Amino acid sequence: METQTLAMAQEIDFSLLALFARASFVVQLVMITLTLASFWSWTIIVQKFISYRRARSEASVFDRAFWSGEPLDELFEKIGSQPDGASEKIFASGMIEWRRSHREGGELIAGAQARIDRSMDVAIAKETERLSGGLPFLATVGSTAPFIGLFGTVWGIKTAFEQIAISQNTSLAVVAPGIAEALVATALGLLAAIPAVIFYNKLSTDSDRIITGYEAFADEFATILSRQLDA
Repeated sequence: METQTLAMAQEIDFSLLALFARASFVVQLVMITLTLASFWSWTIIVQKFISYRRARSEASVFDRAFWSGEPLDELFEKIGSQPDGASEKIFASGMIEWRRSHREGGELIAGAQARIDRSMDVAIAKETERLSGGLPFLATVGSTAPFIGLFGTVWGIKTAFEQIAISQNTSLAVVAPGIAEALVATALGLLAAIPAVIFYNKLSTDSDRIITGYEAFADEFATILSRQLDA
């Protein structure tokens, strides 16, 4: 009897595709959902690494130009009113408001400093939203994927026990396939959640550092303009 059972078990295909094909519709839906979530998470992770690297590079290049001693008006004319880099956008927003705060005769309109600060704050807020886009999805996948996978496992085990009851056979050849199919859901849940949590923490830290750099530059630029206003 044991020899026959082992022979039957060895004939069962335990590849991922076979386990997916034998799983119930609910478990298949869970597997598909977790696979798509994992794929989309990795897409966000790769995209964020590229965009953060570009943001740091652009900030470094602009910082060198800003502190090179070149007059601010000439630097603004060079980069234009709609630059591509985030630091350049913050600088441009401040310079645009600076120029708008002067009357045709050269007199300064009251409240210029506050308007310049708000203008740069708006630019920083837009860049913050762009940098943090996609991170909430990683957080959601990291927190929910294990439970979605566990749900698929529980449902798969329930289905396996129902099949055992119907067949009235508790041999390894009957029990093993259903349990294996159910456990795949948990494995996929962990496969999606672990990278999402790790890279969410990493990318959140990188985003905060970049945004802090933008805020520091805005404060320094505001200080320079404030000295000119006082003069």
